[in-house]
Amino acid sequence: MTRTARPGARRLRRLLATALAAVTLLAVSACAAIPEEGPVRAGRSITDESQSGGVDYRPSGPEAGSDQTELLTQFIDAATGAQNDYAVAREFLSAGFSQKWNPRQGVTIRQGDGQVERVGTRELTYTLSASASVDADGEYTQAVRPTSSTLTFQFTREDGEWRIAYAPDGIILSPINFVSVFQPHALYFYDPTYRYLVPDERWFLARSSTSTRIVSALLAGPAEWLEGTVVSSFPEGTQLSLNAVTIESGSAQVDLSSEALRATTVDKVRMREQLTDSLSSIATVSSVDLTVESVPVPLPDSSGTSAQRNPDVDARPLVVQDGAAGFATPSTGDVTGLGGGMSGRIAALDPRSLALSASGTLAAVGNRDGVFVVRSGKDPLRVDTRDDLVPPSIDDQGFVWVAERSDARSITAYGTGGDPHQVTSTLPEGELVSFQVSRDSTRALALLDTDDGAALYVVAITRGSDRAPTSLGPPVRVQAAAGDPVSATWVDELDVASVGRTSTGASVVRTTVGGQPETLAKPGGRATTIAGGSGGALLLRMTDGSVLQSTGGGWDTTGVDAEVLGIQR
Repeated sequence: MTRTARPGARRLRRLLATALAAVTLLAVSACAAIPEEGPVRAGRSITDESQSGGVDYRPSGPEAGSDQTELLTQFIDAATGAQNDYAVAREFLSAGFSQKWNPRQGVTIRQGDGQVERVGTRELTYTLSASASVDADGEYTQAVRPTSSTLTFQFTREDGEWRIAYAPDGIILSPINFVSVFQPHALYFYDPTYRYLVPDERWFLARSSTSTRIVSALLAGPAEWLEGTVVSSFPEGTQLSLNAVTIESGSAQVDLSSEALRATTVDKVRMREQLTDSLSSIATVSSVDLTVESVPVPLPDSSGTSAQRNPDVDARPLVVQDGAAGFATPSTGDVTGLGGGMSGRIAALDPRSLALSASGTLAAVGNRDGVFVVRSGKDPLRVDTRDDLVPPSIDDQGFVWVAERSDARSITAYGTGGDPHQVTSTLPEGELVSFQVSRDSTRALALLDTDDGAALYVVAITRGSDRAPTSLGPPVRVQAAAGDPVSATWVDELDVASVGRTSTGASVVRTTVGGQPETLAKPGGRATTIAGGSGGALLLRMTDGSVLQSTGGGWDTTGVDAEVLGIQR
């Protein structure tokens, strides 16, 4: 079974850089501004309540003599301290309201300074510009553009001091504070064939209770947009029996309710695998011990099933160049042709685009005559004759996906024999620029050119009993690169990337599905295609045919030239 370490430190650095870049000032005249840096006392010592990697803020309680605006400032800042169920923040609330307030309802990530305005003798409003939000289930939603929101707070006097008698549920954090006290964790479910583990990114407080939150969320099931696409091995109704996950000597002790006993031995092994992979983002967890109602569950010694997590691709760029299709060796640029006669057959089609299956025995080729299926040892089969098509994609089930550029709702999946399957699309209106299926074949990435500019969506794929695609799920919008949309790609199991054309050159943005975007360094020149490389790297084909690869701080030339940069599954 393939295991890929989660790049926690690398991702945290990316998130912090993104957060710093996101902070801007919002100026509104005639309103009092709440400063970004309030009276929070931020201690950086990690307590026994905190997970490694999180910052343990220790905010101050109410300051004596504070007026309503000052108290509101202090209360919002106190939301950085989650210790003892936000005990410090509750000190700002009235006795009758303190336990009614639910800080875990969600997080609003503000952009810039919030603004206070008085609307009554005991009532203030707080207007903020939200860049993102996290709901009670830990699901992160990135705002396509900052959204203004106005919240109402009411006040009362207690023992001569102002206290908040009403506040909306949830907390408000700056981008920097958010990535300091919250951390991303992927829950893992299966594709319906149990060949792949599919991630569902969530955000939880960086505390000792995170392992319990992860397991509880896993048992509750996938996010709504993934329902019907992924499956769980846990029998319906299974819950944590002791309502907590404990960690002893690197082993997570997970005790489940009696519903888990309905699972077969194979499903129990899969249950352990889901738990192990979902908890792998916690540094102190290396294994999982499974019990039901405190009774150990006997399982085979194997670490899991044959499911694959985060499929990787060949480290060499897939290209068409000088009459050959295959993998190009960096530096020399030499192309190693594909087997089974595929190399010559693909090149003979004069392709404009190329997508290759993981086995290397099936390819989808787009050219001026439509889309062709090329198989090892067989002549190419033309499956679509239209000329208004985006580059075709290919999935692990042997289907070639063809979409019409002028109609984002016109999507067809062809079997290797050319049999068409119309796919019901949920994509919004706009000109489709690219459409690509994920390497685990459960999701698709669509880049559109709309009246409002570039729009990038991730959708789940629903299939019938014969594994043929039938429909797309609700679209989830993620951040696209600025400028005119050019191309988009899957980078790994969680990250996608897109490239746009601006007046100052190519713009490249890498975005985590269920997480935050990162604007990458600008490459020199104009790009035509972006493709995911090995180990989470990115490849760009430029207008002069050169292929660049992303590095830690920019783009390096690979020494490869390509007429076509292909997409690997």
